[in-house]
Amino acid sequence: MPRAIVRVERQTVRMTAPTTDKAQVEIAAAPEAVYALIADVTRMGEWSPECHTCVWKDGTPGAVGSTFKGSNKNGLLRWSTIAKVIAADPGREFAFATQAGDRDSTVWRYRLEAAPGGTTLTESYEAIYVPKYIEIAERFILRGRTEQLQKGMQATLERIKTVAESA
Repeated sequence: MPRAIVRVERQTVRMTAPTTDKAQVEIAAAPEAVYALIADVTRMGEWSPECHTCVWKDGTPGAVGSTFKGSNKNGLLRWSTIAKVIAADPGREFAFATQAGDRDSTVWRYRLEAAPGGTTLTESYEAIYVPKYIEIAERFILRGRTEQLQKGMQATLERIKTVAESA
């Protein structure tokens, strides 16, 4: 498996998982309707197998610059992150960056494209800064993280698809 090298506060960390990946699904619903589901992060617990709760903290919910707290679980492991909305273009793109102190850590992006019969929805992530504690957790606790993230994204998209197509 290829390894990415990330510079972290004068340390070089070898990541065991790719720093980016994506998943995609076709949805029989208009991009604007799908976007409305995704941009309401308080519903993330309905879609994601890992993120079970999101609560808006600051700013106008769903607008660029607004922040929310996401609470996550993976087996017995529990953690929370603060995320900042970095893209909010209805019907086209919604993205947020988890924060590590005052830095963006991982960018999660949902891109929507009109397609015959509905929408092509792509979810992706890009790890742009990895604190040492996350690298340690990934290496020793969250084994198989690449597969977990890929399966999680696909499950998230399938759940969004189910709700969007039943509306």
